[in-house]
Amino acid sequence: MTSVQVDQQHDGNEAADSASGEGYHRALGARQIQMIAIGGAIGTGLFLGAGKGISKAGPSLILAYALAGLVIFFIMRALGELLMYRPVSGSFSEYAREFIGPFAGFVTGWTYWLFWVVTGITEVTAAATYMTYWWDIPQWISALVFTVVLYGANLISVKLFGELEFWFSMVKVTAIVGMILICAGILTIGFSDAGDTASITHLWDLGGFFAGENGIGSTLMTLQMVMFAFLAVELVGVTAGESKDPKTVLPKAINTVPWRIAVFYVGALIMILSVVPWTEFQPGVSPFVAAFEKMGLGIGAAIVNFVVLTAALSSCNSGMYSTGRMLRDLALNGQGPAFFTKLTRSGTPLVGTTFSAALMTVGVWINYQWPGDAFNYVVSFATISGMWAWIMILVCQIRYRRKADRGLLPASPFKAPGGIWASVFALAFIGLVVVTMGMDKDNRVALYGAPVWGLVLAVAYLVLKARNPEGAAFAKRS
Repeated sequence: MTSVQVDQQHDGNEAADSASGEGYHRALGARQIQMIAIGGAIGTGLFLGAGKGISKAGPSLILAYALAGLVIFFIMRALGELLMYRPVSGSFSEYAREFIGPFAGFVTGWTYWLFWVVTGITEVTAAATYMTYWWDIPQWISALVFTVVLYGANLISVKLFGELEFWFSMVKVTAIVGMILICAGILTIGFSDAGDTASITHLWDLGGFFAGENGIGSTLMTLQMVMFAFLAVELVGVTAGESKDPKTVLPKAINTVPWRIAVFYVGALIMILSVVPWTEFQPGVSPFVAAFEKMGLGIGAAIVNFVVLTAALSSCNSGMYSTGRMLRDLALNGQGPAFFTKLTRSGTPLVGTTFSAALMTVGVWINYQWPGDAFNYVVSFATISGMWAWIMILVCQIRYRRKADRGLLPASPFKAPGGIWASVFALAFIGLVVVTMGMDKDNRVALYGAPVWGLVLAVAYLVLKARNPEGAAFAKRS
């Protein structure tokens, strides 16, 4: 049974069982889902991208993360409301099909697949950059090795994916908590080379809180990088079809979003910028690694560099996981080649994962051609494609809530706070981010590429529909 054939009036238990009908194994437990949710909010955008944000906006980057974090919470609760209404694999494209139309589902599925391919390239690039901290080897060699190893791990089983993500996330969480505690010790006890100068007044004394060249304008221009840092928090929606108890596990994971953001982003940056003046950070350098070096804790810098390496590999691992499942969901719905539906005995989508991993090797070539600029070249493409999934989540939640309020659909047991208005606010914020991307010459190229990608998808959709005009994948649901 494909997800197109799932009756919308099924109750929660029947919907929760849809994954077994799709051939997936429910192998992800509560421990793994929780750490996937936590780890999804901690990645290269924080560990590497924050360096560029600090140099541009100064301490006000903290405010940018806090405001964007609120929007992410609204997005995740909107997703949670939909997931508890009907938890399915490939949830974003499936909800788009149901509440907007088949073309929206087609575009969402393929765009989210593109997002993870591009993100995989981004993260492999970051990982290769981190390797140069220890060894003077070409970035493309590291990028190739990481791509091949993670591809192999993802073909074994979803349980192995869950275990890798659990330990990757555990390393990231432990490192950030440790950094916060060390910074707190420096501020209160005064040990290390930074002990004599550390002060929370660094947040406003060095040019003010909005210390960027253009004040608040500089803060706004960091929103694209800030939103990139949060990309992948929605990954719990993709895991819905392989969660052992989605009705219990997913709400708990989603409700951890506020404290994750408060601790790992706002809290960590407050502590780092209090210990090391923001003027000493440089773009392209991890602020976590730089902070330890400024403190005179060389071994700490090496440890943090290992942590940020695992963060990048974690995100790439998630990309390998997501892409195969999105391609299979599209194929099951007649919106992609049928060979993507094939599963291994362990329940992993072999062909889809292989195809996606092959495209991720483009990152190897990018690292070979432009080792110094590779990260910046691809990050804007990842942001614009990832935000499309968020837009679809919010629009679908608005349409679902309206139908549920009229009694046309069963009410979700996990309603989003603020209802429709919270989603409208989040959509407006995403619109602001897109505007700022258009104002930045380094990010504008992604906006040029978006219409081209849309045109390619429109042509592909029309071709598929012409071949099978009566297919269920092209019929709008009532």
